[in-house]
Amino acid sequence: MATQATLREVVEALAPLERRAGSAAEREAAEWIVARLGAAGARNARVEETTFLDGYAPLIGALCAAAAASGVAVLKSPRVRMPAAAVALAAAAAIADDVSNGPRVARRAVQRPKPTQNVVAEVGDLTADRTLVVMAHHDAAPTGLFFDQSAQEWFGRRFPAVLERQRTTFPNWWLTLAGPVLIALGAVARRRGLVRAGAISSATSAAALADIARSPIVPGANDNLTAVAVLVALAERLRERPLAGIRVLLVSLGAEEVCQGGIYGFGERHFPELDRERTWFLNVETVGSPNLVLMEGEGTVVMEDYRDKPFRDLVAHVAERVGVPLRRGMRWRNSTDSVIPNRAGFRIATLASMNRYNAMTNYHLMSDTPENVNYGTVEQAVAVTEELARALA
Repeated sequence: MATQATLREVVEALAPLERRAGSAAEREAAEWIVARLGAAGARNARVEETTFLDGYAPLIGALCAAAAASGVAVLKSPRVRMPAAAVALAAAAAIADDVSNGPRVARRAVQRPKPTQNVVAEVGDLTADRTLVVMAHHDAAPTGLFFDQSAQEWFGRRFPAVLERQRTTFPNWWLTLAGPVLIALGAVARRRGLVRAGAISSATSAAALADIARSPIVPGANDNLTAVAVLVALAERLRERPLAGIRVLLVSLGAEEVCQGGIYGFGERHFPELDRERTWFLNVETVGSPNLVLMEGEGTVVMEDYRDKPFRDLVAHVAERVGVPLRRGMRWRNSTDSVIPNRAGFRIATLASMNRYNAMTNYHLMSDTPENVNYGTVEQAVAVTEELARALA
């Protein structure tokens, strides 16, 4: 059976690679994962080339800067308030479109596609007409002062009951959107105070995003090499105890940390061949914090529950069956690769993990290193995933 030795091997091998989306190191990681999955008994392990549109911090930072400039223009000359309001509203719309995985008009206007690599392999019964897709991602994110968790930890130590009742993570992107919206409202209503507040907010967001854009790439051990390790460990377990009745696709995606990249190419290639009535997706996302969590939905701007609650109930049931504590009821204001198959009509569940402060441990911090991963939780994620595959079979 797969042990923590396998999990540690995968995380420790890949964490030293600076896996920025679209980089040579990201490709190296993908090729390493293909070889390791093959050694673990997976079949047809391969790299699938695809493309993504870069963006996130530089693009959204520029939109925030444009909004801030429009606010300053209104404060200097009220005669430009209507054009400035239009600029601010356009910036807000472009930000909301981008972070919520909409048409991404701004990205398409200013970015050219860049290469990334998805990893796809198969285990289980390759002739079965039922499919479980287990997803991870192998790229890593830039850090930045914004991701410091000190304030959340301070709040959690002083108000633990309040944090315990919290079922939705903090809406970070609402803060980014607030600045342009306040500028537009203030300009239309001739309220200089609103314009000033919006300009300060937008300038602050622009500065924070500029800091992220120029910051180094984190090791990404928890986010999300823990999930890659789950794929390898699952392949080893299913080699030792073969599974009939269901095909399991092991998928590690590239360019997730730009607010979704490689998942679009995977969808274009594979969604048409997957029967929505006989396919289930399990996204494994950052499972190296102390407590395993089954997320109910996500939404950077508007919350979207994952479809098919009975499937999530099944995940909770199999976790109970193998003795794994699994927290339910949480929703997050981040975006993950889950949103794309969810919108495409597939049944999906997302396994994640959190610490006592309702945070993913070392999220987007340079301290996200192999020695700071809770491998016990990762092993629990492997057990739940294997049992889910057997239940679906």
